[in-house]
Amino acid sequence: MSENFRSKSITQGVQRSPNRAMLRATGFGDDDFNKAIVGVANAYSTITPCNMGLNSLAERAELGIRHGGGMPQVFGTITVSDGISMGTEGMKYSLVSREVIADSIETACNGESMDGVLTIGGCDKNMPGSMIAIARMNIPAIFVYGGTIKPGSYRECDLTVVSAFEAVGAYKAGKMDDNELLEIERRACPGAGSCGGMYTANTMSSAFEAMGMSLPYSSTMAAEDAEKAESAEKSGKVLVEAIRKQLLPRDIITRKSIENAISVIMAVGGSTNAVLHFLAIARAAGVELCLDDFETIRARVPVLCDLKPSGRYVATDLHRAGGVPLVMKMLLDHGLLHGDCLTITGQTIAEVLADVPSEPSPDQDVIRPWNNPMYAQGHLAILKGNLAEEGAVAKITGVKLPKITGPARVFESEEESLDAILAGKIQPGDVLVIRYEGPKGGPGMREMLAPTSAIIGAGLGDSVGLITDGRFSGGTYGMVVGHVAPEAAVGGAIALVEEGDSITIDAPGRLLQLNISEEELAQRRAKWQPRPPRYSKGVLAKYAKLVSSSSLGAVTDLDLFS
Repeated sequence: MSENFRSKSITQGVQRSPNRAMLRATGFGDDDFNKAIVGVANAYSTITPCNMGLNSLAERAELGIRHGGGMPQVFGTITVSDGISMGTEGMKYSLVSREVIADSIETACNGESMDGVLTIGGCDKNMPGSMIAIARMNIPAIFVYGGTIKPGSYRECDLTVVSAFEAVGAYKAGKMDDNELLEIERRACPGAGSCGGMYTANTMSSAFEAMGMSLPYSSTMAAEDAEKAESAEKSGKVLVEAIRKQLLPRDIITRKSIENAISVIMAVGGSTNAVLHFLAIARAAGVELCLDDFETIRARVPVLCDLKPSGRYVATDLHRAGGVPLVMKMLLDHGLLHGDCLTITGQTIAEVLADVPSEPSPDQDVIRPWNNPMYAQGHLAILKGNLAEEGAVAKITGVKLPKITGPARVFESEEESLDAILAGKIQPGDVLVIRYEGPKGGPGMREMLAPTSAIIGAGLGDSVGLITDGRFSGGTYGMVVGHVAPEAAVGGAIALVEEGDSITIDAPGRLLQLNISEEELAQRRAKWQPRPPRYSKGVLAKYAKLVSSSSLGAVTDLDLFS
């Protein structure tokens, strides 16, 4: 083994000649046994536009690894397309897939004693799944984002996949005809890449860049542009150098770098799902992080970017305006970023940002100047109260009605709620309660994009509230509160709500409250009985048995033997 690599790989030593013989069949020559074995975890799939361009990026990453002096070994992992499975039983597998992806990457890398790993992902769960595995294994690693989709266009308006969901709601409400609905469907997703707004995929890619686990500017590149492939190749070279230096993920994924990531999530107006995923990533890395930490950071970081779903622009616009590095430099200059954190390049954040401008160009309005932010404080708030003793997550910016008290409209599943919305049974002032959709109860914590988009499409987005123990798509906006914990399946108070009960959602007050007496609540709790599991075998049954509360990241390896 070359002295350039402190390797544990299976190529070491002549006593392992049977292992070497098998590797020769895969293309190893004599000189290759002195190189680091570098895994390339490829989430390529034609089932979703998010991942259909990943194979070419994997090939460029391989080339970069070879040029850097490593020996790449490609293996596959899975994906579930949230956009395609949304609103169906299949969506229950989405969050589950995060754990499957993490487990599969860990299994392949440790099973073959790889010296490092480059992971490539596009759809939402590829990213946190990759980072959970990277943090667990703690071998040199880098994440390569598959890139964002370019926006569709109709009547001079940019479209994303959320446009199609909202169009269905508008159509059902009689506000759009068949032809317009079809044209939006045809134009919303014009090619390869992850959903174009600051939804979950672009949120996580931006956060990983901020955390130092991806190359600068890589998180907002378009999937189909040449610079994305060039960045993948460069990532391979950078990773081989990190293996030489033994720069490990837990040197980079620290409490301070996670705070940097959360600060950028707030500044760009990112997805509520980032809360769930970073709780899980932190746990895998051995970093203490809780829901209240998000609230602390939210209070001090402004929203600087005017991005969809509640804003006007998409990720490719952010890229042209200066990308995540410009946002980071603004935060750094105002004391809201830890500049001494290491990145995968070996440089500190401050060194990476040294030549980045401190203010956005006046020729664009995607990134607002510091003295004129979109909002003075962050948008992802942690609400608590007797309906969410462990906490719940809400987007609180861009809503016209930040506080609502209204009658509960109770639904036992996403499908029930959607039927009621599309049938015109929801009135202004109502508070929808969608329960038994949590990590255990769903199982799988489905995203409620179909109901929330139907609400927006019906013109009710500013007049009704919605709470759920499930999740929301990164494309959701409005007075909606998710991740309610404890969830209904374990007897959380959301399971005790009755039709017509008064519920208060108070975003400024960080309150989620069921307005009944403690005595009445106690009586209902005494009568409550858990429901039998919806699945008795297979991956969903295993997940429901193992998964933790959403307030802990909905992880499946929490204190397994305690």
